[in-house]
Amino acid sequence: MLKDALIFVAGHRGLVGSAIVNELKSRGYHNIITRTHKELDLTNQVETEQFFSEHKPDYVFLAAAKVGGIVANNTYRGSFIYENLMIQNNVIHHSYLNNVKKLLFLGSTCIYPKDSQQPIKENYLLNSPLEYTNEPYAIAKIAGIKLCESYNIQYNTNYISVMPTNLYGYNDNFDLEKSHVLPALLRKIHLGKALELDDWEIIKEDLNKLPIGAISGKSPKEDILKVLTSFGITKKDDVVSVEIWGSGTPRREFLWSEDMAKACVFIMQQVNFNDLIKDKGSFIRNTHINIGTGKDISIKELAFSIKKHLGFRGEFTFNTSKPDGTLKKLTDVSKLNKLGWSHDIETEEGIQKLYNWYKASK
Repeated sequence: MLKDALIFVAGHRGLVGSAIVNELKSRGYHNIITRTHKELDLTNQVETEQFFSEHKPDYVFLAAAKVGGIVANNTYRGSFIYENLMIQNNVIHHSYLNNVKKLLFLGSTCIYPKDSQQPIKENYLLNSPLEYTNEPYAIAKIAGIKLCESYNIQYNTNYISVMPTNLYGYNDNFDLEKSHVLPALLRKIHLGKALELDDWEIIKEDLNKLPIGAISGKSPKEDILKVLTSFGITKKDDVVSVEIWGSGTPRREFLWSEDMAKACVFIMQQVNFNDLIKDKGSFIRNTHINIGTGKDISIKELAFSIKKHLGFRGEFTFNTSKPDGTLKKLTDVSKLNKLGWSHDIETEEGIQKLYNWYKASK
């Protein structure tokens, strides 16, 4: 990509898109187009068609998506499959119609089967059933992979799909109902520590920054305690307990968002679809690329790591009536490593970086 190339980053306000925009800017790319959802609804075919016809970007990073944790995925199943399919179909198709030189489609490692062999190679896709709780989202992302592959085969486009593992980082979602496990745990333990210290200024500041439903820092103390209890943050006899969903035994791989962005820009600069189909013969499939660390940690280990970094002295309770999800999900990143990229930030360092950012954010 030339430095003055016109680059559209779809989903620039999210964890993924914001990291990609920052990485592009740090490398000297200055002709970057972004749009908020209010400015451009990518689920709307007419709006998407008008945008591409008017701006005709050279390159597209498709990071826009409806995302959430296990609760949101399982609760809003129709919304997750419909909105993600619409976004992908519109952006990919109109990229083709407007001669976009290259597109990078971002999915997720939740595309892989629930009981997949570990570590997960790209060719394990579709070889057994998916995890039920996030099946609609996973099916949408699989459709995106196949759309990119199919357009490449039929129309000779250059669209590449990447599947990042569990991401965390700046601009993460800390909503206790809809966030992923790492930011949710970090915020719950942060609030637990403040409750442990009886520091209501910190609790009120946190709730003013990100209210929980109708409860903010201006709400009565009784109402604040009630909503904290509803999310498993309780205090009894000066001991604070933080509830964690599931048994704590599932293992997850976590990738710092800035590392993910570096990988995406590297792939956009250095890797083409033709590089991924060598020796595949007439059956071209599984051309997507895993992005991860190749290392995992249990949810219980993650919780205790956050506890150490935050200086929380309370206890954890594991609510085994809640679903664990997939018990192990570790990616094989040998394909990406062979292409010339590997991660920099380990989870311990990333937790501290994220907590420092969360405390400083307004």
